[in-house]
Amino acid sequence: MTSSKAFSRYSPLWITTTALFMAMNVAMSSFGIPVPGGHFYLCDVVICLAAILLDPLSAFLVGGVGSFVGDLLFYPAPMFVSLATHGLQAVVISLCVRHIRGRKPWTGAAAGAALGAVIMVIGYTLGRAYVYATPQYAVVKLPYEILQAGVGAIAGPLLCYRGRIKEIFDKKLLKQ
Repeated sequence: MTSSKAFSRYSPLWITTTALFMAMNVAMSSFGIPVPGGHFYLCDVVICLAAILLDPLSAFLVGGVGSFVGDLLFYPAPMFVSLATHGLQAVVISLCVRHIRGRKPWTGAAAGAALGAVIMVIGYTLGRAYVYATPQYAVVKLPYEILQAGVGAIAGPLLCYRGRIKEIFDKKLLKQ
């Protein structure tokens, strides 16, 4: 995927694209829908989308560091939970896209998004129990974590493949 010299790691195009997705993640993790026990965020859509399109390092920067910065700016208590959980989620998705081959091009993306959703739910549930020192608080938020992870796991691959974002990304950014 990163065969183009223009999009090789640390090139200006790579840095700019990664930074753009990080900014999108910060924005989406900054505005949440209030739910019992916290907020529902759409940042998982951006994380899945970026992890499908970008290499694992970029995916970590977008998912982990982008979520960390969003939390640092607006709600710092879970920022390290976000760094670890969303960072690992993004890396796993990116690796699955690159290493799981099937008859359909989106096979790795679907598998990675599903694994990423599980990582996100488990990571945030354990992280909330630790950060807020009460497992009960984590359980209250659990249905919304599952919903958030599910929306991201479904919308990310759909936008990439049905919405043709991957095709446009490959054609415009990875052209030789």
